[in-house]
Amino acid sequence: MANLSLVYGMRLLPADEVVEVGDAPLKLKNGNEARVTMHVLEGSREAIEAQLKLSLDAFFDFYPEI
Repeated sequence: MANLSLVYGMRLLPADEVVEVGDAPLKLKNGNEARVTMHVLEGSREAIEAQLKLSLDAFFDFYPEI
């Protein structure tokens, strides 16, 4: 299997300041473009960490071949 790249970004902001979250664009070596869906998790630090761990596990469930 080829090496993979997991592309992600994180930033903490006050929950009441976030109005809209959109996709992030990526440019690929072959000239194509791709999009990365951004996600928002809100709550206490502990709640965000727990949700993030569950989301990461669920993400890899989409790719059972890796």
